[in-house]
Amino acid sequence: MSSDGRDWHSYNEALVRRGELDLDSSVVEEWKRELKKANNGKVGEPYHYPDSYIRLLAFVRLLFRQPYRQTEGFVHFLSRFVEGLQVPDYSTIDRRVNRLEIDLDESLVKSNNPVSIAVDSSGVKVHNGGDWIRHVWKVKKGYLKIHFAVDTKTGQVVSMDVSSEKVGDGRRLKRLVKRAQENVRVRRVLADGAYDSKANFRFLDSQGIKPIIRVARNSVPVRQWCYPRKVAVIEQQRFSRRAWGRIHRFGCRWKVEGAFSAIKRVFGEYVMARKFVNMAKEMALKASIYNRFIAATIV
Repeated sequence: MSSDGRDWHSYNEALVRRGELDLDSSVVEEWKRELKKANNGKVGEPYHYPDSYIRLLAFVRLLFRQPYRQTEGFVHFLSRFVEGLQVPDYSTIDRRVNRLEIDLDESLVKSNNPVSIAVDSSGVKVHNGGDWIRHVWKVKKGYLKIHFAVDTKTGQVVSMDVSSEKVGDGRRLKRLVKRAQENVRVRRVLADGAYDSKANFRFLDSQGIKPIIRVARNSVPVRQWCYPRKVAVIEQQRFSRRAWGRIHRFGCRWKVEGAFSAIKRVFGEYVMARKFVNMAKEMALKASIYNRFIAATIV
C-alpha cells in the first residue's frame, strides 16, 4: 500500500488483465449446450458456432482492427494452441456478427446504489477510407454521432445511443436516462449547455433526478412553465461558473469525455461497418469491451 492509499501492485495487475481475451475452456466446453439451445426450433440450416464464440471473434476483430478475412486467419493460428477450437470462414463471421444482439453487459454496470451520470456525444467517421478523394473533390461525408451516459464514479458506460450527425444532443437525453435507469439508480445528471431545454428539465424533475445542466449565460430567471429550470438559472447566476461547478462537482463530466477518448484511441476514430444498423452494433461492441477494461481495473 503506497502513501496515497492505493494498492499499486493490484492496480498494475488489473491493467495487465485488460489484455486478456475471454478465451477459456468454457468456450469449448459449453459449445454443444449453447448450440442445442440456439438451434431449438430453428428453421433451415442449424447454427454451427455458438453466439459466445462469434462475440469473441467480434472482439478480436475490433481490438486488432482487422477485416473479416484476417480475423479468419487469426483464428486459424489460434486453433493450433486451443484444442477443439473450430474455425468459421470469414463470410460466416461477417453474417453472424451482424446478427448478434449487443448489450453493455448488465452484470458489469448494474448497481442498486444511487449514481450520478454524465451525458455527452461525440462524432465518429463512418469509415477510414477516401479522405484524400473527399479533400480533392470537396465532397462532404456524414458521420455518426455517439451518445453516452457514463457513471461518474466507475467511468463505465451505463447507456448509449447512435444517431446521424443531424440529431441534436438534447433530443437524446430522455432516451439515455431511461436506458440508464434499467441498470442503475440515477440520482443526478451532469450535462453541458447542449442539453439545456425546458423539456429536459421537466423530464428529469418528473423522474426525481437532480439536473446539473449548464444553462445559457443570458438566461432569464422567469418560470415560463418550467420551475426546475428557473431554479437552475437563479442558482447559476448567483455564483460564478467556477464556484457553481465546484459545488456540484460539474468537472466530473470529464468521465464521459474520457470514455470517448479511450474508445477512439483503442479502436480508431471510425467504424468499419457500412450499414447504419451494423455501425450501431459495432459501437455497442466497442462500448462493451471498454466496460470490460474498466471492470478489470476496479480494485
